[in-house]
Amino acid sequence: MPESTPSQWSLLPDEPDEALAPDPIALALSAALRSRDGHFYELTGRVNQAGEPQGGLAERWRRFFAAGGAAGWQELSAKALRVQRRVLDDGASYNVHSDGPPLPGDAAPLARHWPLELLPMLIEPDEWRHIEAGIAQRARLLDAVMADTYGERRLLQQGLLPASLVLAHPQYLREMHGSPPRGGVHLHMLAFDLTRCADGHWWVVGQRTQAASGLGYVLENRLIIAQQFPEAFRQMAVQRLAASYRDLMQSLMKLSPAGERSRIALLTPGPRNETYFEQAFLARYLGITLVEGADLTVRADKVYLKTLAGLERVHVLLRRVDDTWLDPLELQPDSILGVPGLLQAVRAGEIVVANAPGAGWLESPGLTAFWPGVAERLLGEPLQLPAIQSWWCGEESAWRTLRPRLAEYIVVPTFSASSTTRSFAPIVAAELSSEALWALADRIDADPTAYTLQARVKPTKQPVWIRGALEPRVAVLRVFALTDGQGGWKVLPGGLTRVAPRRDPLADAWLSIQRGSLSTDTWVMTDGEVDATTLLSQPLQAADLRDVHWTVTSRAAENLFWLGRYTERSENTARLARHVIEASVMVQRGAMPPPMLPLLDALARRHGLVGVKAPRAEDDPRGFERALLTALLPGSGVTSVGWDLRALQSCAQALRERLSPEAWRLIHETAAQFEQHLRAVLDRPGPPPLTDVLNVLARADTHLAAITGAQTDRMTRDDGWRLLSIGRQIERLCFHADVLAETFAQGLALTEDGFALLLGVFDSTITYRAQFQARREVPPLLHLLVHDTDNPRSLGWVARTMRERFAKLARHDPGWAADIAGGLPVPEAWPLAELAASDQVLVEHLKRAAAQAAELSSLLSQRYFAHVIGAEQRVWQ
Repeated sequence: MPESTPSQWSLLPDEPDEALAPDPIALALSAALRSRDGHFYELTGRVNQAGEPQGGLAERWRRFFAAGGAAGWQELSAKALRVQRRVLDDGASYNVHSDGPPLPGDAAPLARHWPLELLPMLIEPDEWRHIEAGIAQRARLLDAVMADTYGERRLLQQGLLPASLVLAHPQYLREMHGSPPRGGVHLHMLAFDLTRCADGHWWVVGQRTQAASGLGYVLENRLIIAQQFPEAFRQMAVQRLAASYRDLMQSLMKLSPAGERSRIALLTPGPRNETYFEQAFLARYLGITLVEGADLTVRADKVYLKTLAGLERVHVLLRRVDDTWLDPLELQPDSILGVPGLLQAVRAGEIVVANAPGAGWLESPGLTAFWPGVAERLLGEPLQLPAIQSWWCGEESAWRTLRPRLAEYIVVPTFSASSTTRSFAPIVAAELSSEALWALADRIDADPTAYTLQARVKPTKQPVWIRGALEPRVAVLRVFALTDGQGGWKVLPGGLTRVAPRRDPLADAWLSIQRGSLSTDTWVMTDGEVDATTLLSQPLQAADLRDVHWTVTSRAAENLFWLGRYTERSENTARLARHVIEASVMVQRGAMPPPMLPLLDALARRHGLVGVKAPRAEDDPRGFERALLTALLPGSGVTSVGWDLRALQSCAQALRERLSPEAWRLIHETAAQFEQHLRAVLDRPGPPPLTDVLNVLARADTHLAAITGAQTDRMTRDDGWRLLSIGRQIERLCFHADVLAETFAQGLALTEDGFALLLGVFDSTITYRAQFQARREVPPLLHLLVHDTDNPRSLGWVARTMRERFAKLARHDPGWAADIAGGLPVPEAWPLAELAASDQVLVEHLKRAAAQAAELSSLLSQRYFAHVIGAEQRVWQ
């Protein structure tokens, strides 16, 4: 899939002289002349055939260009650049994965910028009324079909739907048969893909019934594109979207067991999902909580959200997780995306899941030919919107008739992939060789139910602004039907228009973002009043703000905790790696005594800088050095600096909705640049220049200091941030205590090199020299590194900060907090004279402090992340 990058617009030719620049209408007419290929062209409002007179622009496009939307070539180019910048500022993206499942330590999926096109799809009021009526009718039909197939099954008994097509589908869930959902509403939000064919009419090319994506991108597109053409947007009376989203929320609350007091959450597969940005964006816009399966738990058939405040009841789930992954207890047993016990909660009527589990089978293209008959039976009326012709090969007569003309069709999978069914990419039979065509026919003969044939059509073409010119590109419009909770449907007056990135895509490639399509806004014009609804229509009063707080889910809290730990760990290991490399070189050159090597070896192994099979530093210094350098890369299998940075990046990816675009970009670039620069150094022929390696580590250290600054100064001081800070202090306390203990245990603290190592690792060299000059003595060293609560690197400051943050975090559980606080270390109270007089006493204190910090980490995890301590006292209905 071609990547959409900022260069998409930066490749524009030099701007011509303003006086010579053509106006947009002239440009549009020029583009129309280039599109005489039998497709309907939105710009002209007609089918463009070769040899026929072209005609002018469609009236709606004349109004658009005449409404002060643009003054010429330069203005369109400038608007396109502003769109690009806004996409970058918003962090709008979609994720692209490499092949294979993600593994621990793998890089985060590649987030590509949302490919937003400048010119909107324009739809007149009359044609929208036809689309709206047809979509609402199909939505009523599909909900009635769900009620029948999970109830009396009359459609199957009467042969209106083939049982082998419905019951064999992996997303028909027998577990839900005979269990009507709350309110009797199975479907709450549906998406239909449409295109205008050569006859000028809109045809249905597909439908999404289980977890339709796009509502968040619809909002993002509207917010950006409407600002580029404000006058055209106003003059053309484009209908607004907010009322549809408000009505969806209200309808879900009507169905909920808690009514208007319902907590609604959006269930996401997680940050590795292709459309994670739009899920987070939609949740933020609707004011609902974005959750993953691990955030939820089911107790007594009720669904709860795990938060720092305890378990809070969830009444409605808008889901983006596919059917078979929803509940590992009853469906896919290895699913980590779903919630154990969710299906039973649905059957018990304790939660509304939108859409109800088991809706995915309605998406099968094999069902297309059966919908007209089903509509006559259930609705008593013909379908108003036609669908492209499809034939299920499982019908023997249909396959026997069409087999000789297989080359005329597109072959698509009937079922989604599962343990019992197979899927494949759509096949344009006309592009196959004779041998490949016969082989395809043989495969269909062997398993006809798995294949469906679709007629080839010519989708409509939308004008797009590419490299300084208007180009006609194939387009598909996705529109959304939203339930009113009482059997009626409202069609959102807009949609997600997807546009081909090239001029000659395959006719079968119904456009998807994963395959590289562009996107644009969809303007539905109205001949009535423009709806002025906004989700912010009710102004907040002072009383409304008293108890306002940002709910911190346990998953977000855990990721924040580990974001802090991995930030600190990356900084510590990068600094330690620099000292070990420098010291190793000095030992090899005879500038440092060999007794330092066992200390360096012990610290490097304990903190993941080398693997267990690396040679010992004292036995093979050069081999140890090579192992350390190789381990710095993230794919080495060793949890060294590169691995820590990837883990930091992974935590940040899971917190995209809480981090600013700048903070996310800083973390992402730090990890990516470290790997890129280090690999370039290590891949050079011959021994790697250690100076260059040290420079890479120093740059990473600088970037990590910037990340630390952002975490300290630019994040809201809520309980999530307190956990981040506690995570940092735990990591710093354990690391510094271990380095200090190991150095004193080996009797090297007062050697010149051991002394310098301690000050360097604690990042306190300048402070020590400013206070104690060149003294190499234990009392001042321990005062600075253990007791001094003004030194943010000292154990005393770290432990005190950790205790204070913990006390504020656990303020709602004073009894439990008091018990834990009594077991936390207080290094500033350790008698300095005893520490200085006995290395053994010092080492014992240090090891105990590290163990106490590690124990705090476990207790926090059990209480706030896993909810296995005290949960029964912290359940909120």
